[in-house]
Amino acid sequence: MLCLLTLLSINIFGTQFAIHHKTLKNNQLTFICRNLFMNILIASSISKDAIEKLNEKHNVICAFNAPEEKLISLMYDRDVLIFRSGVKISEKVMEAGPNLKFLIRAGSGIDNLDVSYATKRGILLKRIPEPGAKAVAELSFAFMLALSRSLLFADKELRQGRWVKGEFKGYLLRGKVLGVIGAGNIGSLVGQMGSFWGMTVLGCVAKEDYTPEIEADLISKSIRLTTFDEVVSNADYLSIHVPLMDSTKNLINKEVLQMMKPGTYLIHLARGGVVNEKDLLEELTKENRLRGAALDVHENEGKGKVSPFAKFPNVILTPHMGAQTVDSQKEIGERVLEAVELFSAQLDPQEKVAMSIKK
Repeated sequence: MLCLLTLLSINIFGTQFAIHHKTLKNNQLTFICRNLFMNILIASSISKDAIEKLNEKHNVICAFNAPEEKLISLMYDRDVLIFRSGVKISEKVMEAGPNLKFLIRAGSGIDNLDVSYATKRGILLKRIPEPGAKAVAELSFAFMLALSRSLLFADKELRQGRWVKGEFKGYLLRGKVLGVIGAGNIGSLVGQMGSFWGMTVLGCVAKEDYTPEIEADLISKSIRLTTFDEVVSNADYLSIHVPLMDSTKNLINKEVLQMMKPGTYLIHLARGGVVNEKDLLEELTKENRLRGAALDVHENEGKGKVSPFAKFPNVILTPHMGAQTVDSQKEIGERVLEAVELFSAQLDPQEKVAMSIKK
């Protein structure tokens, strides 16, 4: 006698399991259980190890940086959506997923997510900003050093057989003023690193984000919290770390650029659209104004896009790679796994049974 049932659930040491099979044979009752699973869509690249581990327990589809139409076609049975920058998670995408309950932003910014729709639907959002913040902060310093010492130009000259040692008179970071626009997760790390380097660090945050606790934390990192205008007008190196939203669109414009001291370097690792590139381009063409700039983010990003700064020798351009370190990606992957398992463990038991049955 053999009987198969799939509609039961049991609780073992506080953990809910779904019964995959109930086998009754020769008067012996055997339960074969498996961990609960979810249908997951990964819309951006995360670590290979994390994907493999998710596949062990869950139904996973990968569609990295897919267009909206493709994402819509894959959302019909997805419970979880994992994404980063470079892909648009619109209302239409989420609307196509009636089972969607959980969004994981494997990073910080959510300018590519329709937050109002997700909130209205009651879809939970988990951001994982910390691992990427470390990598972005270090890249900010790589930019400062590379600009101050003309490293890219010196490398290019030597590769062509030109020994131009005498032409390179760089600048020290020590003793200079580092201005941080957006002294949050990333900006505060940049400021802390600057203080260790012997720089004077000024920072600012949005008025609505200010609390005495935040100010005390920044002071503990040797960052003096002050006004936006004071940061801009006093900085020798101005590093931008704010999210893209209505209030920060074209935040660094002609008026702000003209407030900066002659010889200042601009470091931009926020989001394309925060710096008005047309205004920056104009400012860089003027004599005795900005000494140089580094941009990891751009108004127009993607394959085939050529930056308007491409011919400027005093501008460093990188393809939005701030968080792209092996270490950070590994940590992000681990945090994604933790988030998925924690979310699964907190589901209502009836939802858990339903998810297990539909596999």
